[in-house]
Amino acid sequence: MPSSGSLQCMPGMVQSVERAAALLRLLAAEREPATLGQICSALGIAKATAHGLLKTLIHVGFVEQDRDTGRYQLAPDPLTPESVLWDVNEIRSRAMNWADALAARTGQATRLGAFRDGSLLVVHHVFRADSTPQTSTTGSRLPLHATALGKVLLAHDTRAARGLGAGPLPAIAFRTITDRGELARELARVRDAGWASAVQELTTETAAIAVPIRDEGGAVIAAIGIEGPLDDICTSRGAPRPELIEQVRHAGHNISHEFGHGRSL
Repeated sequence: MPSSGSLQCMPGMVQSVERAAALLRLLAAEREPATLGQICSALGIAKATAHGLLKTLIHVGFVEQDRDTGRYQLAPDPLTPESVLWDVNEIRSRAMNWADALAARTGQATRLGAFRDGSLLVVHHVFRADSTPQTSTTGSRLPLHATALGKVLLAHDTRAARGLGAGPLPAIAFRTITDRGELARELARVRDAGWASAVQELTTETAAIAVPIRDEGGAVIAAIGIEGPLDDICTSRGAPRPELIEQVRHAGHNISHEFGHGRSL
């Protein structure tokens, strides 16, 4: 195994990132999986440091360890577009209990959404707890710019922003934002506030509130929100009710925790 020499961090650099990059380059150059001792010798770092780096890289899916030999190697295709996305069934499985609880606490329909193939995909839909006719939207596609879920994804996911395209934004309801400058200002507000709303933007009778769901690295991987009749979601002045915002934020925080956000290794 070729030696990389002892790693020395240049001023202004983050040493742990440099060491992780050097470790990944080392494994990429090897035809056979490497032992912990070989990695330490090649990089000139202590075993405790190497073990911590490897544990982290395994956790985020960049490195694999053979259970029988204990040797380390690069994970296959760790940065393909498909590999960096959470499976929608996994998102639904981890978030389902919190989504069901949110619907029960607020009395409103709850949806989970993720950006897939250029649009907002509804991953899970919990009905309102009343006798009004309702149709499941799980598996359906909704417009990014006219939904609270979509605004969360547009505000935080560059792929979603690119997926919006460059053409005119269609008016879905009479308050749908169709001006791109206005939408950009709205998305900046979403990033600052940590939540999004859509009031009479998808239909004239409904309003919605949504928040991001983050993974262990802080990336937004999905969104959760509630939707219901305008008078249920908003105050007499047309603003989303603060208590409902807090309920949705609470659910988003707990689901993010399920994905490792806010937890130490």
